Amino acid sequence: MTHPGPQITDATRAPSGPGPGPGAGAGPDARRILLLACAVTFLAFLDATVVNVAFPDLRRAFPAVSLARLTWVVSAYAVLFAALLAAAGRLADTLGRRVLFLGSALAFTLTSLAASVAPSAELLILARALQGAAAAGMIPAALGLVLAHTPPARRAAALGAWGAAGGLAAAIGPSLGGLLVEVWDWRAIFLVNVPLGLAVCWAAARAVPRDARSARRLPDPLGTFALALGIAGVVTGLSQGEEWGWTDPAVLGLLGGGALSAATALHRSRRHPAPAVDLDLWRDPVFARATIGALLFGAGMYAWLLTGPSYLIARWDYSVLEAGFGVTPGAVLATVGAWFVGRRVPVRLQWAAVTLGSLLFAANALLLWGWADASTSYAQIFLPAGLLGGLGIGMVLTALSTAASAALPPQRFAAGTGLLMTARQLGGALGVAATAALLTGAGDHWRAVFLLVAVAALAATAAGWSMRVRGAAGGVRKGS
Repeated sequence: MTHPGPQITDATRAPSGPGPGPGAGAGPDARRILLLACAVTFLAFLDATVVNVAFPDLRRAFPAVSLARLTWVVSAYAVLFAALLAAAGRLADTLGRRVLFLGSALAFTLTSLAASVAPSAELLILARALQGAAAAGMIPAALGLVLAHTPPARRAAALGAWGAAGGLAAAIGPSLGGLLVEVWDWRAIFLVNVPLGLAVCWAAARAVPRDARSARRLPDPLGTFALALGIAGVVTGLSQGEEWGWTDPAVLGLLGGGALSAATALHRSRRHPAPAVDLDLWRDPVFARATIGALLFGAGMYAWLLTGPSYLIARWDYSVLEAGFGVTPGAVLATVGAWFVGRRVPVRLQWAAVTLGSLLFAANALLLWGWADASTSYAQIFLPAGLLGGLGIGMVLTALSTAASAALPPQRFAAGTGLLMTARQLGGALGVAATAALLTGAGDHWRAVFLLVAVAALAATAAGWSMRVRGAAGGVRKGS
């Protein structure tokens, strides 16, 4: 497959204004920026998963708080993270990636400290919401810096390292959370971010070069607010639908109002000179299909991440710590898959990595769907399935980011990253909502969830195959 000519040319040009040229990224600045990007990615995705294992301790700490309200310790982070990714990507490209990176990393550190000392569940939920907003700023700014300061020939390898950092967070999140809760209590899972976050802020202030302020205007504030409100409404409705009831007026209002708000943002973006959503990015067929792939794969991946440890605990009587270690081998292999795709697979074959990785992930779910009930042997069933799934996750996430970034000019890197990850988070919300509905319904709950994961992965396989686009189509507009 060959990417459309104009997009490849754009993606290989240096950013306008002060900054490194095409070969400048090979120096120490590029390596330091990549290390910092991996560090904040690790922290952001660690905090998306590590809280799950602390739930029993949280319930003991706040016995008067209902379970429904306490789940917002997890949901508040996820909702704000998903809602603000697209807007943060646009802001990073407009205001400057260094400014947003430093500000978001510092905010993440301070909100982690606030969460660790929160005296009430309400303040803990508020701190988690602000922490999710800060994480949404860190990720597109960090990845935009990596792509802008890394030469084109090394971008895939850099994305592989970045993807491996997210895989490592998933690998050690459950076990690290279990250890911290056992040794201390739930406050430790937030407090550990503080020294790490301060170290990242100090290093970034010294290592990340200043980037020139873009001549483009700030994104449409009304459209940006409508987009964030819409995504937040849809994610919240999906997250709470099973608990509140899918016909509950609050759920229907969140889903309907969120969809209407997001549609309003998209409509305004069609004509606004500085749109909240850069719709021109979807004129490139590879980027558009990578976004669809991220949505579909995110649904299966987040359903699996929620189900895997829960299955070991509920069906095989594992402790929380044992379940955390049980899913670790697969998550470690995700780092291997990310590294391999980043280092060894050329851009023109990223569609094949998405296709193969999605098939491996589907095989993981189908193995558990077909044979998990026949044996409780970890080595015979869960380990090989988890290894296949982990390898697939690492391959797909890195390949989607690599293919999408190759279609973008440097000044759109952060905006494109924000949109791609927003699609993944929305897919994740759909997958988690469907999983919750299946686990509380009638019949064989676990097999139904594994089948759901397999169907989502096979749909992502089709999206990966469709990324095998030839010829020029559309193009990405230079300005906005």
